Amino acid sequence: MFRIAICDDMHDFLMQAKALVSEWKKGSDDVMIELFEDGDSLIDAHLKNPFDIILLDIVMPLINGIDTAAQIRKSDKIVKIVFLTSSPEFAIESYSVHASGYVLKPLDKKKLYCCLDDIYESIEDSTKYILIKDANFVHRVELRNIEYAEAQGKHVIFFLSNKNQIKSSEPFYVYEDKLSVKDGFFKCHRSYLVNIYRISQYTPKEITTRSGCRIPISRTAHKEFETAYFELMFDRRDI
Repeated sequence: MFRIAICDDMHDFLMQAKALVSEWKKGSDDVMIELFEDGDSLIDAHLKNPFDIILLDIVMPLINGIDTAAQIRKSDKIVKIVFLTSSPEFAIESYSVHASGYVLKPLDKKKLYCCLDDIYESIEDSTKYILIKDANFVHRVELRNIEYAEAQGKHVIFFLSNKNQIKSSEPFYVYEDKLSVKDGFFKCHRSYLVNIYRISQYTPKEITTRSGCRIPISRTAHKEFETAYFELMFDRRDI
């Protein structure tokens, strides 16, 4: 599921933007659009279930678009953010939060669609997945949707961002080879592989995922984990 958020404090504009985005992917069942009228509600929703693209107004009351994007960037370096505004004066500021685009109001249909097409193609090209075998089926799971994997006896339980779980019939060592640091995963404990991009916070002893799950960090893995975390989260090539 490809998830798009649109955030603007003007209800009429939200409806217009939703109509344009809906038309952009007309007939597609894998695109979902959510609307927000303030930055705080967008931030909360994104932490719980991240979006792929965020269309974000800059001039809003309470918390403006730039500050909203900055808050989101603290936990997510990957989501594509496109600013929507009636004034070009914020263009330079938009680069400080690594925006993927900047579209002026009133929205020009062709320019908006061109921006969305470029982003959609880049995401589709970079999407990686893994095949997970359970007792009956083979599941194709995108890596970005895996929070962590836990070894339980001879099986591995995959905990997904949508709260679902998949019990693999293959042993843990198989996935140690398939889910490497270059893919965003780290073996923080002998029984756990965690998706670094799905981490909300950590201490020397414990990782907390975006969904609130807590995972132990072994004493011997802590320093190597920290190095991997900062290298991935601040690698601007992934932004």
